Amino acid sequence: MSAVRIIAHIPCGDTVLVAEARGMREGLPYFGWNEAPAGLYTATQLREAGLSAAGLDPRALLVFRHRKPYARQTVAELFAVADAVERPVPSQAQQVSRLRNLQYAMRARRTCVDCAEEKDYCVPTSTRQCWSCLEIEMSNDVEVAA
Repeated sequence: MSAVRIIAHIPCGDTVLVAEARGMREGLPYFGWNEAPAGLYTATQLREAGLSAAGLDPRALLVFRHRKPYARQTVAELFAVADAVERPVPSQAQQVSRLRNLQYAMRARRTCVDCAEEKDYCVPTSTRQCWSCLEIEMSNDVEVAA
């Protein structure tokens, strides 16, 4: 017994794509792996092409399972390439700000909360202490227990 297929009319810019879909889901046609018509990309594919899906409504869905037998069904939104806009290039000020924020974050990851020294390694996130302060604290705990 074969699955029921529908003919989907998908607006894509000035044209309309006509494709055979597996069905409708949430009001959108859905396709299986390698079944989506040309002109529909996922958000990741748009980003790799230098385009942005910001503010766009999805035109269709891509429904698939991973190869692992326990993997659940995955749904990805498909966007029309004709409607996508070019991704904005960050300005020099934005790039400098991003770099400065990353430097602040790395400094915080290397700073011990007890001695407030910046180390040349990232302190463990479980204790936020450098190895010296952690050893001192562990030896104090052993002395108290004895």
